[in-house]
Amino acid sequence: MPAGRNTITSFAITIVLCAAILHALWNALVKASTDRLAILGLIAAGHVVLGAGLAAGAPLPSLAGWAYIAASTIIHFGYYFLLYHSYRLGDLSQVYPIARGMAPVLVAVGAQVFAGETLPPLAWLGVLVTSGGIFLLSGSIFREKTPPIVVLTAMATGLIIASYSLVDGLGVRAAGTERGYIGWLFMAEVFVAGAVFVKLGGKARQISRKTVLTGLLGGLVSAMAYALVIYAKSFSPLAAVSTLRETSVVFAALIGMIWLGERPWKLRLIASGVVASGVIAMTLANTLP
Repeated sequence: MPAGRNTITSFAITIVLCAAILHALWNALVKASTDRLAILGLIAAGHVVLGAGLAAGAPLPSLAGWAYIAASTIIHFGYYFLLYHSYRLGDLSQVYPIARGMAPVLVAVGAQVFAGETLPPLAWLGVLVTSGGIFLLSGSIFREKTPPIVVLTAMATGLIIASYSLVDGLGVRAAGTERGYIGWLFMAEVFVAGAVFVKLGGKARQISRKTVLTGLLGGLVSAMAYALVIYAKSFSPLAAVSTLRETSVVFAALIGMIWLGERPWKLRLIASGVVASGVIAMTLANTLP
């Protein structure tokens, strides 16, 4: 593993925590919206706007970088599709922890296989504790007798998240330019936005001004969150960044309970604390030289 990528710095921890808060916020915007398909299309459009600003004047990615951008764009089509159906079927504080919580384990395994990043025992303990907290959060789904399709779509979303997390972590390193990779990756989402609005057809003209503003704001917030994460991956262990990012499940649970009025709150609050404990253990393990 390249020097400097076996530990996570305080700077990386700070920017990934900021990304976690931003990520939980934009997911809440999607869940709170009554027109989620339009919102997701507008979020992709917001990515394009920020991407154009980042790509302007930045070096072009290497040939290998372009291949990763293409792969990530295809994976993101599946992400938006599954995210839309997950939030159509389940609560934010139920779906979000399952989808996001699967990613650290899968990314940790993938990073070991594809990037040669081996986790210390304390880090694996953090991953397991995080997974335990996620099972507690998902337990409310079974008690409330939510259809299994909710769990399945959330788990499929988690698999997609792990896939693009690995692809972009490897891609930003291969591209030779962090800003160029992030910028062109976001600009490629013009295809995602276009597909959504083609799907909407004539209904696109009926989108309210509030929905447009909410979607574009969500897109800019989402893009800023993921840009910070990709940048952190360029010089930090992929599994550590992915796990630290999942502190967003805590923020999402709090937003779901306080803003969206989702219940039951006690189990979700306790489980979020367990998830946070696992993330802290993972972070501590990767701050030691």
